[in-house]
Amino acid sequence: MTIERQQTGQRMSRIVKHNGTIYLCGQVCKDATQDIAEQTATMLDKVDELLLEAGSGREHILSATIYLKTMADFAAMNAVWDAWVPEGHAPARACVEAAMARPELLVEISVVAAEA
Repeated sequence: MTIERQQTGQRMSRIVKHNGTIYLCGQVCKDATQDIAEQTATMLDKVDELLLEAGSGREHILSATIYLKTMADFAAMNAVWDAWVPEGHAPARACVEAAMARPELLVEISVVAAEA
């Protein structure tokens, strides 16, 4: 059993692969000055990029944990999420309210996926 780490820094690896499973580090938006819909969309773009690099895609996501700064953004975040998840491929998912690493961040996601 091999563990493969990609884009590794002192604190974390952006991608870890083990035994056919891909673990992504938490992803946030590209521009934290935007609203929840735009932050969610660009965060999911980053997930797409990492999954592609890891040899997978959104239809292979096993689970996702979404962290929202406030549950008042739940419906707006879900509108973007629902359009992004391929029909019939919804992963196991949790969504919780959490303190963010920076005050301007509204959403973060952690993803586990299978290799394609």
